[in-house]
Amino acid sequence: MITPLSAGLVVAGLLLAFVGAAVSVYAVTLTGILVGAGAGYLAAPTVAGVIAVDGLALAGAAAALGAAVGGFLAYAGLSFAVVAIGGLVGGFAGRFAVGPMYAADAAGIEGTLLLVGATLAGVAVGALFGFVMSRTTLVVSTAFIGAAFASRSITPATLDAATAETAIEPLLFDVSAPAFLAVFALGALSQLGLFKFGYVTKLVALLPGARRWTAGDDDTAEGAGGT
Repeated sequence: MITPLSAGLVVAGLLLAFVGAAVSVYAVTLTGILVGAGAGYLAAPTVAGVIAVDGLALAGAAAALGAAVGGFLAYAGLSFAVVAIGGLVGGFAGRFAVGPMYAADAAGIEGTLLLVGATLAGVAVGALFGFVMSRTTLVVSTAFIGAAFASRSITPATLDAATAETAIEPLLFDVSAPAFLAVFALGALSQLGLFKFGYVTKLVALLPGARRWTAGDDDTAEGAGGT
């Protein structure tokens, strides 16, 4: 069943996937809102025993607070946010890469170390790419995160499951799924085309305050502070 919340996440995902990097300040802020809201929602059960508030109301308030904090931090620190988003996507990729190996061959402390090590390695690589290749990282990251929501690989139900289990496993999904791959590939190619054919300038002219990377990937300072 498609609820207003589910539909909203799909629409937000499509916007991120197809025009995210072209209007970077909006895309990064939207990503910060989504990530912050998810983090707040997941953290709500840990304070449920401390604050005497209805569970649904507490979850909603935590998600709203997380969205506000995430959106503000992303908007205020655009370059840092790109590094953080790159690290988030990299960490997911690292965790997914060793998932089958972990399930099949590893157990106990060895498996845990393998899982943590691969995730941290992915975070480090993603953050490094975010630092040295801001525009490309933003294109790939917004297409990836947007595709996850637009293809319903991540839904309110998976967020509920992650909350109930206090674990990130329910949020992991198969990146080889056709729906995800289709949105990811089309979104990334669309965004690259926006830059290549000069449509970014036209988009930014219509959106006051939008920042973007129009120079080379190594021009991080200009991308972060330019207009």
